[in-house]
Amino acid sequence: MNKQLSRRAWGQGALALALTPWSLSAQQAMGSASDAPRHIRWQNDPFVLGVASGQPHADSVMLWTRLLVQDADQANVAQTVAVQCEVFADEALRKRVGQYTAMTSNQRGMSVHIEAKGLQPGRTYWYRFLCGSATSPVGRTRTTPAVQDKVQSLRLALASCQHFEQGFFAAHRDIAQQDLDLVLFVGDYIYESSNPRYLLRQHTGGVPQTLDEYRARHAQYKGDADLRAAHAAHPWVMTWDDHEVVNDYANDRDMKYTDPTVFLRRRAAAYQAYFEHMPVRIGPDAVNPANMRIHDRMGWGQLADLWTLDNRQYRSHHACPDPLKGGGRVVMSCNELVDPQRSMLGMAQERWLTQGMNTSQAAWKIVAQGTQMSSTGLATPMGRSAFTDGWDGYPLARERFLQNIADAKLQDVLVLGGDVHMNVAAQLRVKPNDEQSPVLASELTTTSITSRGMGETLAAQIRSNNPDIAHLRPDERGYTLIQVTPEGVQSEFRTTANPVQTGSVLGTQARFAVRRGVAGVVKA
Repeated sequence: MNKQLSRRAWGQGALALALTPWSLSAQQAMGSASDAPRHIRWQNDPFVLGVASGQPHADSVMLWTRLLVQDADQANVAQTVAVQCEVFADEALRKRVGQYTAMTSNQRGMSVHIEAKGLQPGRTYWYRFLCGSATSPVGRTRTTPAVQDKVQSLRLALASCQHFEQGFFAAHRDIAQQDLDLVLFVGDYIYESSNPRYLLRQHTGGVPQTLDEYRARHAQYKGDADLRAAHAAHPWVMTWDDHEVVNDYANDRDMKYTDPTVFLRRRAAAYQAYFEHMPVRIGPDAVNPANMRIHDRMGWGQLADLWTLDNRQYRSHHACPDPLKGGGRVVMSCNELVDPQRSMLGMAQERWLTQGMNTSQAAWKIVAQGTQMSSTGLATPMGRSAFTDGWDGYPLARERFLQNIADAKLQDVLVLGGDVHMNVAAQLRVKPNDEQSPVLASELTTTSITSRGMGETLAAQIRSNNPDIAHLRPDERGYTLIQVTPEGVQSEFRTTANPVQTGSVLGTQARFAVRRGVAGVVKA
């Protein structure tokens, strides 16, 4: 069968399954489940939050689900529950290649994380979970090619910023139906905040502060059928931004200047809830639960190395903060901006990234992080403006990153981002917008899944003040489709009108390309 048609058809099937209430028995819908433990007779489907896979390696992948125990089943569920996972080499679920059992409990929110090992590189697999009388929907995943494999393509969806209240997840419906190798999500998976001016649907509960409240917020997002379908259709590679905890937090400081000890308890709760709902390998640190490593590196054969960075946990506090309200703001003439000790990533993560990029043998070096790296400053009578929550607020950290590319003579570096709720294609130089400074890397920043963007007046000012930006549009929502080949990178900004309605259909806003051996984006 044609590979593309097969994947697309499977994605459509995953969407249909996610949209359809669970009405068939496990044996009718999924084949025999005779090997599953039968001691729990569920009154309600415990797998309503779906299934997911992520952080693929050449021989393994993380598989995830979470049991949602409803009132009618509370008395039948023991304190610790066994969950079985089956992995198959075929869509018909006849060739089982792995069987795993994991224990879960309320201490981990009834979440299940299984590392399926012993898999073959560059292969597609199908998986499902079983617990007592219940069987989950089927997910599809894929391992990465082996490091020595000559790979002709990496096809991914770049996405971020999915405020539940500000629109529907039509972008995920589109992602689920695409022919993809993976989904790359670069932050703001949930939002802790609300804005009554832009309500299309509502969060349940108030602003989360505790573990149970963050769990409830994640569960509400996972209740969206389109999001579940995208998770079931493809493996995800992920990092976070700020709203997974609270807007504009920087390391141990939030916008209210909360006592760091108190804030870190909140951050620990948010990190644990994030881990409990994502197909990631490493959870919160056992000694210090406010710490959780999310930055990682993934190889795609000889074609590409992909780094996912953490822009929040280790960063220096915002420069020149407002003494009454913390977080990012627009400043001019701020001496702290040129302090060489300040870092967006933290010095340890900077060194890790530099070493990895300098020793990479892959054709493409792809750096995925939470926000836009190119400058968005404006010329004012008081000097050039800088928004302190973005890379303009950490200009020497950005300069170190780009100077290393120049010094190490690295080629074919692509920076991916999100956060700013607009599509951006830009050139990256050590000295932003200076034609005497060579273009060293290319940047693609995706618009938001739903979160509202800035107005056109400000967008036009940013474009006119920043000639490195080849494309910038904040008026539409969606995601970015990217294909990496040995010859170059092709990207498509797939969007729909703001706000996203239930029946919204995505189209093409613009296409940009990066040619192998030539830094910088060009219109395709």
